[in-house]
Amino acid sequence: MNLFTALLLVSTAHTYVIDRSRSITTRDSQVEVKDYTYNGDTGPLHWHDLDPSKNGACASGHHQSPIDIITEEIGYTAPGTLHIDIPNANASTFENIGAGLEVLAQGSLSLGYKQYPLKQFHFHTPSEHRINGEYFPMEVHFVFQTANETAVVGFLFQLVENQPSFAPFNSIFNHCDKIAEAGTTTNIGPTDFHLLSRHLEENAIYNYTGSLTTPPCTEQVQWFVSQQPLPLSVRDYNEAKRVLKFNARYTQNTLGEENLLA
Repeated sequence: MNLFTALLLVSTAHTYVIDRSRSITTRDSQVEVKDYTYNGDTGPLHWHDLDPSKNGACASGHHQSPIDIITEEIGYTAPGTLHIDIPNANASTFENIGAGLEVLAQGSLSLGYKQYPLKQFHFHTPSEHRINGEYFPMEVHFVFQTANETAVVGFLFQLVENQPSFAPFNSIFNHCDKIAEAGTTTNIGPTDFHLLSRHLEENAIYNYTGSLTTPPCTEQVQWFVSQQPLPLSVRDYNEAKRVLKFNARYTQNTLGEENLLA
């Protein structure tokens, strides 16, 4: 074996390295690993302590999310008034940020005359929102932001047997094992969200004003949660849960009341 071949084998044997900033560098990018978790000293009870100047709302906010959605009390957005437009993509970045899995994507949310650009979407197991006390196996949040406003569209998942997960999540979850380690990233194949857009336009949507469910827990976030859950296969659920583990913030207090600090 000559020197060039030996160096080549060494360089291709390592796809990433760990540095002191708790991020992992792949050949193409570096993914920031979040400093918050869902357990112990960095869990929800201590999020405000991680950065008191930024995360104060996690402890003292009065309109915190997620909530238990009571269908007889919650506001609704009529079907057909909320539109998401996520162009088909040949490839998107799927990354493990430690606290969860997120996909970087382009698109927009239209509500009346307002448009919000899509920043990313991410997953929680189990669901963060509950419906009349019932939780679901998983929830996905599409985060749309302008310079001054944030809107989040959430979809709940319900387990099904003998049928695939709702497209394109069925193909996305096939890549979970590639980013099992915090800080890693991979590319997912083509994604087509036209079925999800149609689902949103054909079903009633819960609506309320709350907060981000992760630090800094910023309030005045417009929440839209689809009333009809999406199908999720048991196989895909197990693939995602194996990596996500538990990453759901506890249900918060009634909107407007003192925060439960949870």
